Amino acid sequence: MSDKEPHSSQWAIEARGLAKLFGNKYALKDIDLGIRQGERLVIFGPNGAGKTTLVRLLSTLAKPSAGSVHIDGLDTHRNQALVRRKVGVVGHQTYLYGNLTVHENLKFYGRMYGVPDLERRIQNVAGQVQLESRLHDRVSTLSRGLQQRAAIARAVIHEPQIMLLDEPEVGLDPQAVIMMRDVLDIFSSGERTVVMTTHNLERGLDLCEQVIILNTGKIVYQAGKSEIDRANFPELYSRYTGVSQ
Repeated sequence: MSDKEPHSSQWAIEARGLAKLFGNKYALKDIDLGIRQGERLVIFGPNGAGKTTLVRLLSTLAKPSAGSVHIDGLDTHRNQALVRRKVGVVGHQTYLYGNLTVHENLKFYGRMYGVPDLERRIQNVAGQVQLESRLHDRVSTLSRGLQQRAAIARAVIHEPQIMLLDEPEVGLDPQAVIMMRDVLDIFSSGERTVVMTTHNLERGLDLCEQVIILNTGKIVYQAGKSEIDRANFPELYSRYTGVSQ
């Protein structure tokens, strides 16, 4: 099988035997995942469970200590550049340059991904995240909520089919959270595959089609939305994690 030959057409995201060591401690161990095209997976877990590490491995921002990840059939280790064209990432970091304007950031990332008709695309995504009037403001002058909206625009500038969202609402005030949810709902619909980590059980259950709970680096619970009893889910979460909700 060549490096660019798809591994499996069944999965948008496939992880097998995935592990990540920091020193002699496992942040993740024995992770197996299969996420179909257009599916929405929500990952719950307490702080230190391994959620951010998993997103970083799926997005090629970190390398696994063991196991493999395939995105749209491509091995992330051998095809990093191709994989990154298929993926958009929104996390704790904005991955924006604070001394550049929103427009300059979007232009930089758009050129990096070879986005056609780039100026029109910039205007389009700026409208979707309601930043048209702030396009020429430096990122460092924007509020945390506006920066996160700019980060979403950056993540979707190349129209990725897979979105990886690592607690995108963390650090936002209540009004910014409402705005963020409206924006995320736009990009979590249709045929786009979505993986989101969150502490918010209610929000996660609203979005998901599949759910996993991570604890101490392992998947301790996995189910489809139809299998979940929402009323009892907080109790189930506490049972698997030892953390009350």
